[in-house]
Amino acid sequence: MKHFLLCLLISLSARASELRIGSATADITPDQPVALAGQFGTRISQKPETAIIAAVVAMESTDGGKVVDQAVLISCDLVAIHHSVLDQFRRHLQPLIPDLDVRKIIVSATHTHTAPVTSEIAEETLITYPIPKEGVMQPAEYTAFFIERLSQACVKAWKNRKPGSVSWTLGFAQIGENRRSVFADGHAQMYANTNNARFRHLEAGYDSGVETLFFWNAEKQLQAIAVNVACPSQEVESRSALNADFWHDAREQLKAKLNAPELTVLGWCSAAGDQSPHPQYRKDAEARMIALRGLTRQQELGRRISNAVLDTLDAAKADIRSAAPLAHIVEDLALPPRKILEREYEDAKKNIAQYSVIEKPDNRVITMLGLERGIVKRFEEADKLPPYSMELHVLRIGDVAVTTNTFELYLDWGIQMKARSPAQQTFVLQLTNGCGMYLPTALAIEGGSYSGLPHVNKVGPEGGQILVDRTVRAMQTLFPAPVK
Repeated sequence: MKHFLLCLLISLSARASELRIGSATADITPDQPVALAGQFGTRISQKPETAIIAAVVAMESTDGGKVVDQAVLISCDLVAIHHSVLDQFRRHLQPLIPDLDVRKIIVSATHTHTAPVTSEIAEETLITYPIPKEGVMQPAEYTAFFIERLSQACVKAWKNRKPGSVSWTLGFAQIGENRRSVFADGHAQMYANTNNARFRHLEAGYDSGVETLFFWNAEKQLQAIAVNVACPSQEVESRSALNADFWHDAREQLKAKLNAPELTVLGWCSAAGDQSPHPQYRKDAEARMIALRGLTRQQELGRRISNAVLDTLDAAKADIRSAAPLAHIVEDLALPPRKILEREYEDAKKNIAQYSVIEKPDNRVITMLGLERGIVKRFEEADKLPPYSMELHVLRIGDVAVTTNTFELYLDWGIQMKARSPAQQTFVLQLTNGCGMYLPTALAIEGGSYSGLPHVNKVGPEGGQILVDRTVRAMQTLFPAPVK
């Protein structure tokens, strides 16, 4: 009976109603040296190579002057949105926008590895960053700065809501590919040399779709775009300088080509835990083509994204909808923890023995020792481990479904969601409203190597299937009949 009533309420809220849309962009670039997140070692950026930004679209549907539903969509040039940062942001924003349900806010990270550290100890990963206390902006200081700037942008977008409309398109561009190579003995390796007689294949495929949501004002002028690609923004991931990576180039090229300097552009990373912008083969041919164009690879990736979006612009203009349904489900999931295999348990004990005899361990050794001890504890206390809590969002915007998860979600999970979706088109947003680390497939666990190892997995394939099934069920609630 409870599920029936929920379906009835969602069905009523999903009726076509007037949309009110506002947008804003915040510059979240620190004005001081800052430590960068994304690698195991500490890197200090002295100055930015590009600005890093947060983009906001605020949406509300009304029927007869009454609010039907709400959603605030946010994309940030950060490595992740840690749970503690999300909680601080919502608490700070609530009194500023009292008529907004802060549970209807979704905050996604582009997963650039050249953005500020927001926690000296990343609570989800246990990676520690020893940061000089003098001359460097501390994580707590940056987090406060980020929350203030993001809150200002949210208030601006919310207050500027006006009647608007939406459209959506699907384009294509090769941005990412699977970064895990499988060899003749069955083992996998991330970023391996594929020019090897024992190389057999990449572990999984890739998704070249460029899914785009267009947001228009009452005069049918473009005010914001949200673009979803299955690749993290990590072309320049190892540098020691602030950089928004290829999303910076995509945004700047879109604004220039559309002659729209105030355009808000949200960069959304789809399921891409095993994907990378770094080519795994055909490297020389790609490098030659980029050089012939006189571009860096970062600029080339931005060019591909912007061209794919612009290629669909006429199609987007041909189907602009001002009376599109907006419905938003928020659900708390409890996912089973990743099972530790016996061979992983034995490997962890061996590694602990090796690390423990190092007389002067550096930060990396200390981090790994803590991770290995965690593996042992998780195996020995498997029946006592709590489930992983995750906030799931599923939105209906017209005939589009937008789904979120907190993980670096392997591509195959996202493909399952898209294949089983009753919506006409489905956007999958990873690393949203939390950071649940990698969620690998059973194939990746069998192959081993980074991102398939338990050290960086809170949830395993069993939880991945539950996540897919619950996401699909929520989409079916919003779309009682599949969209033709």
